[in-house]
Amino acid sequence: MITSRRGFLRSVGAGAAAGIAARPLTGFSSAAPFKQDNGLVRLDNNENAYGPSKRVANVIQSSIEGANRYPLMEDHSLAERIAEVHSVKSEQILLGCGSTDILRMAAFGFLGNGKQLIQAAPTFEAIENYARAASSEVISVPLTRRFSHDLDGMQARISASTTLVYICNPNNPTASLTPRKDLESFIGKLPAYTIVVIDEAYHHYAGQSGMYASFIDHPLDNERVIVTRTFSKVYGLAGLRLGYAVASPNTIRTMQQFASQDNINSIVAKAAFAALDDADGVNDFVRRNMDDCQEFFNQAMARALKPIDSHANFVMMNTFHPADDVINHFRKNNILIGPSSPTMSTYIRVSLGLPDEMRRFWQAWDMLPYPKHTMQH
Repeated sequence: MITSRRGFLRSVGAGAAAGIAARPLTGFSSAAPFKQDNGLVRLDNNENAYGPSKRVANVIQSSIEGANRYPLMEDHSLAERIAEVHSVKSEQILLGCGSTDILRMAAFGFLGNGKQLIQAAPTFEAIENYARAASSEVISVPLTRRFSHDLDGMQARISASTTLVYICNPNNPTASLTPRKDLESFIGKLPAYTIVVIDEAYHHYAGQSGMYASFIDHPLDNERVIVTRTFSKVYGLAGLRLGYAVASPNTIRTMQQFASQDNINSIVAKAAFAALDDADGVNDFVRRNMDDCQEFFNQAMARALKPIDSHANFVMMNTFHPADDVINHFRKNNILIGPSSPTMSTYIRVSLGLPDEMRRFWQAWDMLPYPKHTMQH
């Protein structure tokens, strides 16, 4: 599990790890059939390799017969159900075609010509793209050496033009956390005209700790906060596209002006109902992710590698070589991993896949044409 892995990282230095023999790859076992797309192993989009759960999959299958129909009232019912789950009012919920759709609505609702978005670098790129499409300035502030948001640096860049701040926590692509108490302090200092988006796409994998608490489950009494969630990660519904925001009714109304008509299909709405009621399925996915993450760190440490501590379903680590070259090496071996980040140009992001897929990953890693001692700290 993750906590034992963190203990392992604290107790074993890189030098000691270099002496650990890599675990035989034949030791991997798969809890699900090995899935491929055109022969590709897809470790590039932070998807739930196991999902959806059987319970949710059955609902999807039974809903196919209604695929010829436009949604009736499913979106309204789902918004009410999500509101009930989070103990908020239904007018505080906004649904979107994935959480990227929610980020688009936020960008077009609160940005525009002469306005400014502040974000981390690197972070999830969608809202930056939407901000530029809205003719806004984008200011990117590098993460700290501990890979958390540099909130002091972001605060220093706040101006009269800053109408939106984006915080992805856990952050994509680093899978790192920014402490909750620091975020609360930062939000408290924001001007009244500045909205902050807290992207909690990986919330379920983060767990509860002194460092992390959801801004939905433990809300601030602050109308400037928009929290986004998605059904694409732990629920395993990335292909069906569903996300949502929780915010004040006034904020939701501003964003809703930019919502597409009929942007929620009836099949994903029914699947989401089932997913929200499937606590056992979610817990199982979280447990599997902890085990898979532990195994990734075991394999990495056995190769004298030290990835960034992960609070999500993916891992980022330094290769000490140009990331694009490493990415191309994996692509030649029919393995897709995440794109490179200009501000962390030697780091790669690897989504956690099925055990057989991870076996393929490490086999390809061991074929990298670099002297292994140059890939250590």
